[in-house]
Amino acid sequence: MEKVIKRHAQHVLPKKRILYVVSNPATLLGFPVGFFAEELTRPFFDFIQKGYEVEIVSPKGGKVEFDGFSDPENEQTIYPNDLVTIGFSHHKTYGTLLESTKSVTEVKASDYDAVCVAGGGGPLVTFKDDRNLHQLIADFYEQGKVVGMLCHGTCLLLWVTLSDGSLLADGKTWTGYSDAEEEMNNEAAGGIKINEYTIETEAKKNPNTTYEAAGPLEPFAIRDGRLITGQQQHSSALFSDLVIEALTESK
Repeated sequence: MEKVIKRHAQHVLPKKRILYVVSNPATLLGFPVGFFAEELTRPFFDFIQKGYEVEIVSPKGGKVEFDGFSDPENEQTIYPNDLVTIGFSHHKTYGTLLESTKSVTEVKASDYDAVCVAGGGGPLVTFKDDRNLHQLIADFYEQGKVVGMLCHGTCLLLWVTLSDGSLLADGKTWTGYSDAEEEMNNEAAGGIKINEYTIETEAKKNPNTTYEAAGPLEPFAIRDGRLITGQQQHSSALFSDLVIEALTESK
């Protein structure tokens, strides 16, 4: 007799509010970059399925854009089968959310239960010196909220400083886009060094934090208390599961 497997899950959880940060458009090596589509749209889908409210913001506010290669409707995409992003883009309500975002200076951590940050080409270019964004992430953490970051969005852990002067990353185990994955991109670009610095190399300069990564493009996410990180876009579903887990435990 074949084994019978039964699985139950809650369809709607106690309502939570999530602030989702994406990068503003920028340029890298002369090419336009934005944020990685699936690193917003897949967690967004998972969160609204649980009855959560999700608000999208960007450091400067205004219109934001997917990285072209991550947009399944872009002719040069390498992710044409990203049905979640296609559904998001064509939804009568959600599809308009990227046209005009609030800036991080227009929101406050006390109004939300969690903050999540998408990666992509933009964060390494635009997040490093954004003190307002750093402070917002610190506020979330110090107010006991859940903090989640995906892929290049985890670069914030190189700089976000808490009120006692320590880095949020100190004493934490986390992941983010790996050097092996960066090298794959460099090779695909004809041997050009795409980014001036990498998350893994910079993280390993901090003796007080623990950076870990799975193999290139393997789904991998880590929860360390209220800090949740995902290695890259393939980790988006694992990432959202851990965020939901943490929010379910919170009061």
